[in-house]
Amino acid sequence: MTNKRWFQFGVGVLLAILIVKYFLDIVFLFTPLVIIAKTIFFPLLLGGVLFYMTEPIQRWLEKKGAPRWSSILAILAMLGVIIWIFIRIIGPPVMDQVNMLVKNAPELGEQLEGMKDYALAQRDHLPDNIQEGLDEAATKAQDIALGFGKWVLQFAQSFFQAMFLLILVPFFFIFMLKDHEKLIPFITQFFTGERKRWVEKTLNDINDVLRAYIQGQFLISAILATLLLIGYSLIGLEYALLLSIFALFMNLIPFIGPWIAVVPAILIALLQDPTLVIWVALVTLVAQQTDSNLITPNIMGKTLSIHPLTVITLILAAGNLGGFLGILIVIPTYAVVRAIIANVYEHRKDIKKAATKTI
Repeated sequence: MTNKRWFQFGVGVLLAILIVKYFLDIVFLFTPLVIIAKTIFFPLLLGGVLFYMTEPIQRWLEKKGAPRWSSILAILAMLGVIIWIFIRIIGPPVMDQVNMLVKNAPELGEQLEGMKDYALAQRDHLPDNIQEGLDEAATKAQDIALGFGKWVLQFAQSFFQAMFLLILVPFFFIFMLKDHEKLIPFITQFFTGERKRWVEKTLNDINDVLRAYIQGQFLISAILATLLLIGYSLIGLEYALLLSIFALFMNLIPFIGPWIAVVPAILIALLQDPTLVIWVALVTLVAQQTDSNLITPNIMGKTLSIHPLTVITLILAAGNLGGFLGILIVIPTYAVVRAIIANVYEHRKDIKKAATKTI
């Protein structure tokens, strides 16, 4: 009886349930470790992103003969110049647009309220089934708007709470630039033989996936934001720079990010001049088509090749569980897990082939 597969499976499930139950009973013991992990995670994440974004520059400098510390100092100097440019050149117009938006917020709110009242007044002339559909859509839109506003507030609060941790970011960043080649050998030294080769290949695959995603996604987002800035400026849309910066961050979310980014642009256009909505839609369409047919295929290629439905499902689940940070990291996390599973599958297949040849 104990050899039956269903019996073994049932015993495994019971053991898993017992382990989870006893873990939940003592989970409070791990609270300090969780706090430490949360404290380190955010700076480590930012340091890793900065590393992958600047690693090609370091590789190019060292290929030209620059020693390691010279390449690190050159990258830090370059980042310092970028920050200075942002503060002195880009910062003032951004702050002007932010102040203008805050100043005009009450008037914009009144205009939106008037448009909503007008739309609700017109629904009485529509058939009952359409009225019900509009009511349901309005309720959902309100829920989404409230949820989005709450998310923005939570993100802002979390951001400012994490500011004091940013002293760790340069530490992790410089450490990765200096010793990034030593990480994989450090881990593989604990393994021998075929298992060591498998661990090394898996870690290299994870590194390749993260490098391709971070470098590609940031470059695509920057190009798209630039295209939108040019387009919005040409059509005379107010807050063009602010909307483009918002689009820069939203475009980091695959597939649905660009559609989120266009919503505030359409609202501003609707309040400024309803005919501008058509031009905003046209600018967005041109930017998206340029991205889909030219930018993404040449930058990302088929590195990740994740189905859009999978991406959307992951993003929705991550948004509910981890907020904006969860949305940002869910796709690379999925890609890493998929790379590990693929290597496990290949390793098991190689073992079966070797066993078959032996027999």
